[in-house]
Amino acid sequence: MRKLSELFEEPRIINKKQDCFYIRPQERNPISLTGKRRVNLLALGDVGSMLLMGLRLLGKEAVDSIGICDLNEKAAQRFEAEINQIEYPLDHGLLPKVEIISPEALFDCDVMIFCASKGVPPVGGDVKDVRMAQLSANAKLAGGFGEQAARSGFSGLFAVVSDPVDPLCKAVCNAGLRREQVQGYGLGVMNSRALYYAQKDVRFHSFLQEGRAFGPHGEDLVIANSLEQYDDALSRELTQLAVESNMKTRELGFKPFVAPALSSGAISILETMRGNWQYSSVYFGTGRHGAFLGVKNRRTAWGIQVEDLPLPEALFQRIQAAYDHLTDLM
Repeated sequence: MRKLSELFEEPRIINKKQDCFYIRPQERNPISLTGKRRVNLLALGDVGSMLLMGLRLLGKEAVDSIGICDLNEKAAQRFEAEINQIEYPLDHGLLPKVEIISPEALFDCDVMIFCASKGVPPVGGDVKDVRMAQLSANAKLAGGFGEQAARSGFSGLFAVVSDPVDPLCKAVCNAGLRREQVQGYGLGVMNSRALYYAQKDVRFHSFLQEGRAFGPHGEDLVIANSLEQYDDALSRELTQLAVESNMKTRELGFKPFVAPALSSGAISILETMRGNWQYSSVYFGTGRHGAFLGVKNRRTAWGIQVEDLPLPEALFQRIQAAYDHLTDLM
């Protein structure tokens, strides 16, 4: 049996216990997201607008207010009006208010959510890995906003939702932010897609109680049918179903943005803010020789806590291969 903590090559692990470890923050005081916090959201495309709706409807206990920013002023005006018109009929003070902000105010917040993207392949195209097709343009875009965040003295959480999530986290981090300030949100929907298929096929039912998801939001995804009775062939089959789920939606003629915006985006980010366990990408490695890897984790007063259960050798090797590929990308 192996453990995730073996992927670390430097002494950044503290308070290691039997089933988890804590990643040491680069600064003495970890980011605190307790209580109601200010959230800013960049870009109101398909994913950003759906994520915004999720924050408004689900964030009343964690979000104080939401700032929205988009190059299209009319889009910002539309969503400021429409989202603020979502209300409970007799108690209209429950949901966080939404306001338009300027690009200069983007990092006046506790959590900044990055949903900007360039060059999303059109529906009906022949691109096999839609996420990785966006890497070059989106890495420059994300890095630019990472530099803006560093210059502004931003001390909060930079949440990356745009594809490809994990390499973009590295681009943001390399622009000058601390590693614990950056987290990627793409694994949540891959776990949800695996759950969807597990509910439909009795062969995968073990995943519903014993399964786990690891790795990136894309081709190197690792789904484990069970940590207790791991079946490599069955796990790889379920992994492939989850990976190809977005293409099946595209074959129907639609962009697959609803589940990612809500499962990976709104729900996972809110769970992060509440200090609950969720799936997202955190940094593994030494200095710039490392990668953001999707794992089950939560934020605590002592740092980021990562689940560290014993893993069968075949499963560990799959995770290691995904991690090695990610380190080669950026």
